Amino acid sequence: MMANMYANLCIAVTGLNANDNPGPGMAVIRCLKECFGDGLRIIGLSYESLEPGIYLRDWVNKTYQVPYPTEGTAALVERLAYINGQEKLDLIIPNFDSELFNFIKIAPQLQQMGIATYLPTHQQLALRDKVNLKNFGTKNGFYVPADHKLYTTDDIKKAGDEFNFPMVIKGKFYDAYVVYTMDQALKAFHQLYAAWGVPIIAQQYIKGNEINISALGDGNGSNISLVAMRKLYITDKGKAWAGVTIKDDKLTQLANNFARASNWKGGYEMEVMSDAEGRLYILEINPRFPAWVYLTAAAGLNQPAALAKIAMGETVEPYADYQAGKLFVRYSWDHIADIADFQQISAFGEL
Repeated sequence: MMANMYANLCIAVTGLNANDNPGPGMAVIRCLKECFGDGLRIIGLSYESLEPGIYLRDWVNKTYQVPYPTEGTAALVERLAYINGQEKLDLIIPNFDSELFNFIKIAPQLQQMGIATYLPTHQQLALRDKVNLKNFGTKNGFYVPADHKLYTTDDIKKAGDEFNFPMVIKGKFYDAYVVYTMDQALKAFHQLYAAWGVPIIAQQYIKGNEINISALGDGNGSNISLVAMRKLYITDKGKAWAGVTIKDDKLTQLANNFARASNWKGGYEMEVMSDAEGRLYILEINPRFPAWVYLTAAAGLNQPAALAKIAMGETVEPYADYQAGKLFVRYSWDHIADIADFQQISAFGEL
């Protein structure tokens, strides 16, 4: 029955960039293919013509460019209606923080087109926003580093006086820099301002071991699945280039407490710092699966596949256990494509 149920499944996925700060898209696709097999049709939704996933034709059957989130919901609905007319989509899994507001807003219209989603509410999206995270932590008894919202360079001085150095400067959606001097703080501010606008967040620096948790919330206060990973190798952008699954009741409890406090629906990632006293500080909560989400499948809990099944109406029981000691090491690989493909996606928005 399951084979028939998912025989001609067509899933659209965003986040096809796979550079030194990779999006989750390719890892999500890998998880879906592992579960649903070669019969699964994957439609890539791209923003740029050089997102690597566009050209990885063994993984992505066809790619369509979609409008940037700043172009609003009407343009997005119109484009997705066209794509759906070509492909008959069953499900869309968005993987970028900056696009989620629009996708949540249009979810009812997508449902009318026969396209499922499994997303948090706007309220849930807002409560874990970097700007609101400290207040959410205070209200619900979580350790969250102190922060300052930065709108001008004068605000950096105030933050520096309170936190001292090092401190962390974060963009509204992405990117974070640990800065050790005022000059570095100013440089980070200007870079993030140019990329994402204000507010920029200055956060107290917590020294310790960095741990990430990938989880899937059921929307009713529980997690369907969670996997914890300790970073072993970190890039200069703070991204895990190697990591290993770990098990710790305190981490499980933390993620379960977050699900209970937020009623989170969908995939999310908690970035946690364990300090010398063993306190678990929540540094960030990302409202989608992480780029390392394939490690969840390798450890026995394929979270993107579970999300897909739930979104399409299947009852998925909460997973009990996963394998500790599963290691991932990311690597770079030169994929060769033809310039004609690049010209095709650039000129026509389809490949």
